[in-house]
Amino acid sequence: MRVLAKIATAAAIAVPMLVAIPGAANAAASPSGCSSVTQIGSTAYLNVGGQTMASVKQYKGCGKNYSYLYVWEGYRNTHSSWDVCTAIVTNGGHDVQDPRCGHNSVELWSFGAATLAECTQGLGWTGYGPIPYPSDGDIAVKTDVRC
Repeated sequence: MRVLAKIATAAAIAVPMLVAIPGAANAAASPSGCSSVTQIGSTAYLNVGGQTMASVKQYKGCGKNYSYLYVWEGYRNTHSSWDVCTAIVTNGGHDVQDPRCGHNSVELWSFGAATLAECTQGLGWTGYGPIPYPSDGDIAVKTDVRC
């Protein structure tokens, strides 16, 4: 009985500690309208002012490509407001496919792009607009190219 009490006490202490440890971002199960997606390529990290703001990933599923952006808790805890966008890009990152933007969004899926036959990248950026403009202070990051 005493051993069980010690195990229960240790577990009660350990669980909050595990929850507080920052780690890799996990995507929501799937984008709207598609029940199953698979990550393709690497994860890219959007860094703003020396801090990791968000993770950007590319997924495929339901005959389309999707970009997914997750704003890290550490960034959310130190900022009261942010704007982010995500999209699939083609043509070496020059053509943006139907971006989706959000204000204070934690998770953001792009619209599905019918680009499985093309080389694509997931794109995420700060700001609120159809394409990132470095001259406006937008900071952007792309995943690796997947063909």
